[in-house]
Amino acid sequence: MDSFVRTADVVVIGAGQAGLSAAFHLLRRGLRPLGDAAADERTFLVLDAEDGPGGAWRHRWDSLTMATVNGIRELPGMPEVVADPAAPSNQAVPAYFADFEHRFEVPIQRPVRVTLVEDDPAVAADAAPESAPRPVLLVHSVGADGERLPPVRARAILNATGTWTRPFVPSSPGAADFRGRQLHTVDYVRAEDFTGQRVAVVGGGISALGFLQEIAEVADTRWYTRREPVFEDRPFTAELGREAVSGVIDRVRRGLPVRSVVSATGLAWTPELREAERRGILARRPMFTRITTTGVLEADGTATDLDAIVWATGFRHELRHLRPLALHNRHGGIALDGTAAAEDSRIHLLGYGPSASTIGANRAGRSAVNALMKTVEAEFAPVS
Repeated sequence: MDSFVRTADVVVIGAGQAGLSAAFHLLRRGLRPLGDAAADERTFLVLDAEDGPGGAWRHRWDSLTMATVNGIRELPGMPEVVADPAAPSNQAVPAYFADFEHRFEVPIQRPVRVTLVEDDPAVAADAAPESAPRPVLLVHSVGADGERLPPVRARAILNATGTWTRPFVPSSPGAADFRGRQLHTVDYVRAEDFTGQRVAVVGGGISALGFLQEIAEVADTRWYTRREPVFEDRPFTAELGREAVSGVIDRVRRGLPVRSVVSATGLAWTPELREAERRGILARRPMFTRITTTGVLEADGTATDLDAIVWATGFRHELRHLRPLALHNRHGGIALDGTAAAEDSRIHLLGYGPSASTIGANRAGRSAVNALMKTVEAEFAPVS
């Protein structure tokens, strides 16, 4: 056990949209940044693994401009995001986040990566079972060079770590033998990197379709998905969005594995997609059966040579640091009551399930803080 332990009532993990929203509402509810508070004041701390503002936006591909990004919602207390439509989102959005952090003096310690959250063994050992206080959490983390930092003792965790650090690539026989290049969405930079090549794009979501259209301008592309994508002719309305979000909310309430909102709404036809269909770019192929040294074996048994495979196959939520708390159930999901884990109200998941969007993240930050203040008000004496 470390000899020096910092204390804070609330620790926010992650400073993307959801984490910044949570910090904003904690400040509004009177919590003070750790280090700036008097002895009798409630405190909070924001830990962020990035080197600077922007969260996962710092890593988006260069061709994702403000004109092509799939919606940006303003942060609480801020005006709408105003940027040149041609500006790369990996520059414009981090600049907007930086403005927010400066304007509201949000206390963020970075780069700090949380490695583990557990019940504080010292508090558990000292407390008598019949009079034990609300369990205290211990947050472990490392700094820029991997050095261990003093742990933080906290009453509650607002987890806003998102998904970017957990790219998902499905298992495929022979993948290790492929002599070409394999990359995931997190590795994609620009279509020009594939000029003149034979490229497979795998995935049925918005990112996969974007990559497919871009790369097809400079390379010979092939599109693979496990299931036939559902394209909708009807316009996407607020009502359809609410229906989709309601379905996702129902799943997390029941503790089922999270699915994306897009999986419920389908993909909307756009003029660009119609043009791609006309040109044959959207000629979807069923998933290949294995990867070879030079390409793939198609579902019909024929061989296709490839130079690169782009896996636009999504992400998983970054929750590995919460494993000691055993939040996952037998279904493989985490049941939520609002934003709080149903089995452990000390833990709030922001950007999880229905709040995995910029507008959802904003609301989750506010809702989590409101719920936290209501449920622990009576026992929210500063941690000591």
